[in-house]
Amino acid sequence: QVQLVESGGGLVQTGGSLRLSCAASGSISSINAMGWYRQAPGKQRRELVAVVTSGGSVNYADSVMGRFAISRDNAKNTIYLKMNSLKPDDTAVYYCNAHDFPTWKYNYWGQGTQVTVSS
Repeated sequence: QVQLVESGGGLVQTGGSLRLSCAASGSISSINAMGWYRQAPGKQRRELVAVVTSGGSVNYADSVMGRFAISRDNAKNTIYLKMNSLKPDDTAVYYCNAHDFPTWKYNYWGQGTQVTVSS
């Protein structure tokens, strides 16, 4: 099992910034990819960005490209999501994900952290 603990959500005004953190613990050797998703009220959970922890390309959803940036600290088993130029449409619960790419045999989710952007 892998446990994911997210932090860093909150309330911010339009144009502001936040940084989310996700720390993984447990059977870390079973996963090799981590990423961020979000779910707005009444909508499906959607992938924002994911990264293979050993390196490789990073793909962002069009809605956040150029504004959000993922980074990782492998020594701390932690990933971050720096969010800039936030908009009210970014309001959602943000979830951290960890899995074994490409099989997804092991798939874990954090508890979610609320991000609210006021207009």
